[in-house]
Formats: sequence, C-alpha cells, structure tokens
Amino acid sequence: MRICHLVPGSGGTFYCQNCLRDYALVRALRRQGHDVVMLPLYLPPFGDDVDVDHQMPVFFGGVNVYLRERFPLFRKTPRWLDRLFDAPWMLKLAAAQEGSTNAEKLGPMTLSMLEGRSGHQKKGFNRLIEWLQSQGKPDVFHISNALLLGLAPELKRVLDVPIVCSLQDEEPWVETMPAPYNRLCWEAIAGHAAHVDAFVATSAWYADRMRGRMNIARDRISVVHLGVEIADDVPPDLRLDPPTVGFLARLNEAQGFGNLVDAFIQLKREPAFGNLRLRATGGCTAADRPFVEAVRAKLRKCGFENSVDFLSGFQRTQRTGFLRSLSVLSVPVPQGEAFGVQLIEAMACGVPVVQPSVGAYPEIIEATGGGILYDPDKPDGLVEALGSLLRNPDNARMLGQRGRAAVLERFSINRVAQDMVKVYTSLTNAARS
Repeated sequence: MRICHLVPGSGGTFYCQNCLRDYALVRALRRQGHDVVMLPLYLPPFGDDVDVDHQMPVFFGGVNVYLRERFPLFRKTPRWLDRLFDAPWMLKLAAAQEGSTNAEKLGPMTLSMLEGRSGHQKKGFNRLIEWLQSQGKPDVFHISNALLLGLAPELKRVLDVPIVCSLQDEEPWVETMPAPYNRLCWEAIAGHAAHVDAFVATSAWYADRMRGRMNIARDRISVVHLGVEIADDVPPDLRLDPPTVGFLARLNEAQGFGNLVDAFIQLKREPAFGNLRLRATGGCTAADRPFVEAVRAKLRKCGFENSVDFLSGFQRTQRTGFLRSLSVLSVPVPQGEAFGVQLIEAMACGVPVVQPSVGAYPEIIEATGGGILYDPDKPDGLVEALGSLLRNPDNARMLGQRGRAAVLERFSINRVAQDMVKVYTSLTNAARS
C-alpha cells in the first residue's frame, strides 16, 4: 500500500508524543512492506527518534509561515528567498524559541492554516499541491492531526483518495488560545471534517471528547492506541535501591512537573524515604526555563538538589537507560491527556506508573494493569500513591511485570501499525466498490 503521511515535523527540543507516534508508525509500516512517504510541514525531523525522510522538503517552513502571517510582503516573495528561511539550522533555532510552541500566541497562524488556500499561507499550499501532483496518487493520505485539516478540501479535490486524520491533543492547544481564535479554529476544524473519510483517536476517552468538539458521529472515529518499539533484551529487575521516581515529558508546569517535585519533597522529608531520588528528562523550550530554574531553586532551598537529576538526553536510545533506572514513573498532567505514550514506554521496561485518574489514564491503566491511579482532587493524593507503591516492592514489581506483558501483547508499534492498516484497507476497499 502507498501511504502519504503528513506531519508537522519536530524541532527535537522536547519530548513530543505526537511526533514520536508519527515517526514510529512510519518506521513500522515500512518494515511491514508498505511504501510510506512522510511529508513534514513546519520543521524537518530532528533527533535519533526519526530515522525517516531527512531529505524531504519542508512545505510550510515555520519561519516562512510566521513571516507570511505577520508581513504581507512575504506572501509574494520568490522561492529562492523562502529557501533561505527554510534552512535546517534556522528552523531548528526557531523551534527552540518560546513562540514556536505557545498556542496562546499562535491563534492567528493556526486559523490561517485552517483557512487553507484562502488564508495567508496560500503560497505554501500551492507548493505542496504541485509537489503531490508530480508524485502520483497514494492509496491513502494520512494527516497527523486536526489542526492541519485546512489541507483536506484541496487534497480531496486534487488526489481523490481516502483521507485519514489522527486525533491527539488538539483540544488543549486550541483551548489555550484567546477568543475569538479558539472558537474560530473549532468551527474551521468541524467544517473540514466532512472531507475526512476516517478519524483515528489515540483513546476512547479522546474520541468522545473530539466527537463533541467536531460535531461528528462517534462511529466515524476509530480508536487505535499508541504503541512503542520494544527492546529485544529482557529488562533487569525493577530498581528499588535507591527508590527512584522518574518524570518523562516536557519540563513545564502544564505537564505536572511542579506537582511531582512537590510530592517528591514531601516524601523525601519522611525518614523512610531519606534516600529517595528524582530523575527528570524530556527537554524544554526557552519559555520553560524560568519555571525549571524556579524548581531548582526550590530544591536547593529544601536541601534536596543533590537528590535530583535533570538529564538533557531524551532520544530513543537514551530513554531506555533512563527508564530502567527508575522504580516508578509519574507524569501527573493535571487535566489528563489523550494518551500518554511514556507510560507505555515505562511499562515496556518493567516500570510501574502512578497517574491521576483523569483523561485517558484510567483507560491505559485498565488495559495494562501496569500502575495505579489516584484522585487528583484529594490532598496529597500523589504523595500517598507514590508512597504506597514504594513501600511495597513486591507490588511494584508485580505491576511492572504485568504492564510489560500487556505492552508486549497489545501495545507494540508493530501491532499498532497492523491496526492502522486495517483502517486504511477498509477505506480503500470501500473506494473501489
């Protein structure tokens, strides 16, 4: 099967679940013999989690998109000038800046992309369509997320092939935008949904959320959980000496890192946990650095700075070693998430997880049995959950082993790719009939 997979691209500055999902899926589909072309829009793929299509052109280079949105002159510049701003080194530099991941400031740009060829990014749309027309028809066109659906009407008109759209974490992005951009973006997304043949959500919880947001029938959304690439070697026994709590996500307040640090400090003050350690990785942007420095200052004030490791490396080869150094992983995002692929990564290493009972986390824990949930509205709920697990090593090992078994059976990336191909095949068969 020939598949075109449209992705935003990744600056590689922080742990991005959506990016990891896209790249892992493309690799798995190719291993299974499918012809997959990955098309980056805003940024080229960076980091060793990619291993795919480094030489593909970037069709909406992040710098050019910004300039076109702000300055009408750049909507008519020649291609040779656009190429200067699409240089990989410049895009990587731009990706690390505050504005590149700040939805609050990117409302106008997001809406412009959703407006398609009638928006300020017409030049990029024309270039992408011309390139696609020169490549021949794919069997399926897969769009990474609903924020890119401004492309769907033109893709359907020009290619006339089934279009699939993944759903993951659009809601927190749009809801962060100020009015009227949040409302206008939802309206645009809902309007473009008619051009999509199938939506694929990463959890049943998020499928229900987006059904209401996009005003589409629930039976138009399939659920395909995320998967991970599992190391061939058997992980060592769960590390409990010293007891070590881990965090794997972008280091900012929205991901719950502050909450985990507070829980760590509270546990560390108990005599039973005097040797407790905290390890954190996942990267950050310029906008996150003041928060990270404030966390470091808090730890210094408590005298616990030397018990915390801030690790800069979070690429695929580094994550396995990081996860195997933990006793438990917790990424307590206050509002929950559409999935939580780092939880599956931890379980693949035999490490149990502790998560708030919000978002898709209960769905993941129920499907794997690889961790415990706590009530985020309960004072000290995270502290109690972490403490109960660390005080009972046998239970921690049992949860870790149970989680790994479930991941091996149901959450490998190869299994996910097979499930995705079933979605593709049902659409192509329907198109031929």
